[in-house]
Amino acid sequence: MSALDMISSPASAYWRLTVLSLVAAATLALTGCAGMSGRETSTVVGATAGAVVGGVLTGSTAGAAVGAAAGGVIGNEVSKRRPN
Repeated sequence: MSALDMISSPASAYWRLTVLSLVAAATLALTGCAGMSGRETSTVVGATAGAVVGGVLTGSTAGAAVGAAAGGVIGNEVSKRRPN
């Protein structure tokens, strides 16, 4: 198999699209947080981490939603105790 065949294979196209999508999502997420306060950022980070953990542990959307809610509350509370 030549290098050209590997680059133009459907699996390679899938991975390129996946990586491009992740880079675009990360860029939008980081620029979206640029104007937020520290407390808002901590809340968003906590909610995101909670959603990922809840979704992975339960394998359901409901678990992800509960995890996001719990993570948001925890992130908000942690930011209150953090010195400015």
